[in-house]
Amino acid sequence: MSKPDLDVHRDPVDVTGALRDDVRTGLSASRKWLPSKWFYDARGSALFEEITGLPEYYPTRAEREVLGREAAEIARVTGARTLVELGSGSSEKTRLLLDALREHGTLQAFVPLDVSEAALAGAVGAIQAEYPGLDVRGVVGDFTEHLGLLPGEPPRLVAFLGGTIGNFLPGERAKFLRSVRDVLTEGEWLLLGTDLVKDRETLERAYDDAAGVTAEFNRNVLRVINERLGADFDPGRFAHESYWDNGNEWIEMRLRAREAMTVTIPGADLAVRFAEGEDIRTEISAKFRQEGVAAELAESGFTLRKWWTDAPGRFGVSLAEAGR
Repeated sequence: MSKPDLDVHRDPVDVTGALRDDVRTGLSASRKWLPSKWFYDARGSALFEEITGLPEYYPTRAEREVLGREAAEIARVTGARTLVELGSGSSEKTRLLLDALREHGTLQAFVPLDVSEAALAGAVGAIQAEYPGLDVRGVVGDFTEHLGLLPGEPPRLVAFLGGTIGNFLPGERAKFLRSVRDVLTEGEWLLLGTDLVKDRETLERAYDDAAGVTAEFNRNVLRVINERLGADFDPGRFAHESYWDNGNEWIEMRLRAREAMTVTIPGADLAVRFAEGEDIRTEISAKFRQEGVAAELAESGFTLRKWWTDAPGRFGVSLAEAGR
């Protein structure tokens, strides 16, 4: 197999520096927090892949159902020459779109973007082997910083799947969607996956599975800090918690200190004190309603053209066109 084609805009030094900045800011705050993107080293990515197959975690299956049913329509409406995938991971669901665009006869290039060079190299190599003749170029970068560096001929279809948009706070979502619109020309497309508001029990079970995989995934952020910044976190001294915030309509994941402790983080020149019961917010996962998605897209310069859900109405996939 030939070497995967990658454009690297973020190397390990950049990653460590960004983590250091986030750790200093988040763990020095009066209410401690860490960005959810730091779950995803190789181990974290593997744990998340395991989560997607758990019986409690419906979003991946629900989104796959929609894409399997509507991929041909997406290809027909967009006529995309280039498929861009943000936060690609293993690119499993994207194969449904690649197949549909190839069958439609317009597909020329696939551009996956991911912060993990190792994960991206594997995905790009697999796609190159499965789709001979397709121009496949991976971009190693952060989709909040490097969108303007994406290659590919228009019309492009940018896919942001998995409900990852929910990990942004509302103001961050608006900024991100606007940045996507800014790199697209009028008439290009955004395919967006959004988990929908539903009953508390279903939501909370999806983020606190019986097997404890999500708990290990949550604690993995501490292992990442240990490995990259030389910290001495003992992940077992932190309990995984998740709950539904009805006012904000999002799930919060937290790590709660089981006892008082001080953690040293040499790579960030930081010593962090935890009181017993003090927590770190590690993720929000906002849930959406169709009218809210349409409004946020419109405010960012997109027009919602198509809206689909899985049969039970748990997960929404929207196709939006970049306007003037």
